[in-house]
Amino acid sequence: MDPESKKLLEETYSLAEENNKMLRAIRRSMLWSRITSTLYWVLIIGISVGAFYFIQPYLEQLMGAYSDAKSNLDNIGSLLRKFQN
Repeated sequence: MDPESKKLLEETYSLAEENNKMLRAIRRSMLWSRITSTLYWVLIIGISVGAFYFIQPYLEQLMGAYSDAKSNLDNIGSLLRKFQN
């Protein structure tokens, strides 16, 4: 093998090693990006479900108060109609 071909082969080999290192770094970065993105969405969904779980009794009380107020207003409306007739 002549010296020029050997030098070209060594340069090609060093470039291939450098590309391999960069590709491994990119793949590692993509893996960590996927992991953090997945953890982010799991955290967001978990917090949402947890918040609903803890707020649910208060929402049920609020809905009960609303239905009571609505039934009271309906009763008042029916009484007013009776007195008008």
